[in-house]
Amino acid sequence: MPVVESVATVPVPPDLAFAVSQTVGSVRYRWDPFVRDQHFADGATRPGKGVRTVTRSRHGLLMVSEYVSYAPPSHVGMKMVRGPWFFEVFAGGWRFAPGPEPGTTVATWRYNFRCRPAFLRPVAERIGVWLLGRDIRRRIAGFAAGCADPVVLASARPTEDGRTTEDGRPADGGW
Repeated sequence: MPVVESVATVPVPPDLAFAVSQTVGSVRYRWDPFVRDQHFADGATRPGKGVRTVTRSRHGLLMVSEYVSYAPPSHVGMKMVRGPWFFEVFAGGWRFAPGPEPGTTVATWRYNFRCRPAFLRPVAERIGVWLLGRDIRRRIAGFAAGCADPVVLASARPTEDGRTTEDGRPADGGW
């Protein structure tokens, strides 16, 4: 199964980098060039294992994904539940580890996928590696810019009541 990956070191600690990666709404659109529209499904109001999201990409493609892991501040994993016809399988994971300098984070984003139909798989997956590789590099560059953007950071940090300003989810640690 093909894998595409991109890595960036960002100037914030892992808990804040993780929180930035989970922003929603207008703050998310500020840094994430891949997402045109994204929202929680089934009445969910915050991320967590088993929660589904609906995402429309900048390409206009729609995907319903489910969190298969959610472990702030170290990692999050998702799998496609429904999506574009040409993906038989699509999954992604984001990892956040302390960086080489204090207060920094190494963010690693990885996608794996399998295309269909099977007879087109060899060609389709080569194209997929190129296209998704380009998208994941743009996306992690946007994430890195978001980790330096005061508006994004203010939204990702918890308020005095321990909740973030953008989506109301509980804070996962102190900054």
